Amino acid sequence: MSSTVYQAFSATAQQWPDNPFLHIVPETAGIYGVPAGELHYRHALDAIDALKLAYEKAGYGHGHRVGLLLENRPSFFLHWFALNALGVSVVPINADLRAAELQYLIGHSEIVLAVALPTHHEALRAAAETAGRTVGIIADGDVPPPPAFGAPHAGREPGIDTECGLLYTSGTTGRPKGCILPNEYYLHCGNWYSNVGGLAALRPGKERMLTPLPLVHMNAMACSTMAMVVTGGCLIPLDRFHPRSWWDTVRESGATVVHYLGVMPAILMKAEPGPDDTRHQVRFGFGAGIDRSLHATFEERFGFPLLEAWAMTETGSGAVVIANHEPRFIGSSCFGKEADEVQVRIVDDAGQPVGPNQDGELLVRHAGENPRFGFFAGYLKDPAATDEAWKDGWFHTGDIVRRNEHGYLHFVDRKKNVIRRSGENIAAVEVESVLLQHPAIKAAAVAAVPDALRGDEVLACLVCEPAPAEADLHGLARDIVAWSLSQLAYYKVPGYVAFVDALPLTPTNKIQRGELKNLAPTLPGTPRCFDTRDLKKRQETPT
Repeated sequence: MSSTVYQAFSATAQQWPDNPFLHIVPETAGIYGVPAGELHYRHALDAIDALKLAYEKAGYGHGHRVGLLLENRPSFFLHWFALNALGVSVVPINADLRAAELQYLIGHSEIVLAVALPTHHEALRAAAETAGRTVGIIADGDVPPPPAFGAPHAGREPGIDTECGLLYTSGTTGRPKGCILPNEYYLHCGNWYSNVGGLAALRPGKERMLTPLPLVHMNAMACSTMAMVVTGGCLIPLDRFHPRSWWDTVRESGATVVHYLGVMPAILMKAEPGPDDTRHQVRFGFGAGIDRSLHATFEERFGFPLLEAWAMTETGSGAVVIANHEPRFIGSSCFGKEADEVQVRIVDDAGQPVGPNQDGELLVRHAGENPRFGFFAGYLKDPAATDEAWKDGWFHTGDIVRRNEHGYLHFVDRKKNVIRRSGENIAAVEVESVLLQHPAIKAAAVAAVPDALRGDEVLACLVCEPAPAEADLHGLARDIVAWSLSQLAYYKVPGYVAFVDALPLTPTNKIQRGELKNLAPTLPGTPRCFDTRDLKKRQETPT
């Protein structure tokens, strides 16, 4: 039984040496400037062992942390596994981070080395200097310099509890927290996925899993990567999601599984239907957040199920839930029913359990003697936040869900995203998903703004494509609201419509809710924000 990620990879390389581990499609290869094609397990292990020896000779060892700013390139995996063999934790660094963000990450994580794209070296050096840290900065292929200090746990063999990765939360509100993820976390992600079965069953040695998600995110780094490592499958990492070439890439790569975020199906559904829509080998999609009104039509059009799942960076697969069995209650934001190894509570603001079809916060833990099995080990340098998250022995997710009368769970929204207008609770994600169906809207984000009469009012920030002329904005805003009134209860419809050039997004293209919350109240009264509250009238019920 493997106790480290490196050992798991080595075992697979021995069992399936000639299976492809990575497949780099030509489009991604061209963007990254790396060779297209496949890297087989035996050759990957040779490269990993060579890197391991170089790091060991330089003095890296158990307890060090090394930053990886390599995007979704093959080199990310090779350095990660080589460092893991020595007990070195890796800190994935998003290439979009800027000075203050890099300074915070470097100072907080205390990395001793960054393996990064040359174009980012200057920014990393400046951030390290400002943070007062001595950090070696190299490119893939460079000889690593000696670390600034010795390995904190020198002489101790890496094991199941050794820190494997330090992933920073998206920081949608406040500063990002560093989630300490041990080897157990990553191994359990792979083992869970390989055994979950049902509509998500993986065939050992046969699957080809395509992901456009970044390796700074647990979905790609832990779920997708480890699922393929554990089962001897092939991972197809893209540089990002390219809507126009998506289906060509899916077909040409031979993908049998795809990972998605909710915005992706909405974009793909905007393309004209064609005879090639079902010409692919995909068996299922794994993701979260598909628009409820698009779920059934997407599956019918493209010919495979989109399996909605729930997890967080903090929970890993220790408390994952997935709709991988029928009934899936398609079109209701259902993400399935928890398995026997997961325990769930849904509570109100007072911490009391709610009944069927009532909204409440989702609390989770692993069943058995260790309720934290498979979860993160804690927030780095923030034990108080860790304790607060685990208050009363349950992990408090901050997600609002409801359980239907059959016991199945349905996602509503993040607790902090709920808008309260005249006593009505409005889920921002629901309004956003409807707005995205409007043909003029490319991206949408919804937030609360103060209203003297109603407490909160709904404000929508919209990115339109093609960009409308300034003279047309007022009319377009009113057209969008009029259309929305046919899709949503009147109180959920935006009372303000603001046209923006771009939304504040996290590295995984989630809305930066903290920034949006600060931005929204500043928009009413500005030239590109329109007051549409006069259109929001309760619809008369026909008699």
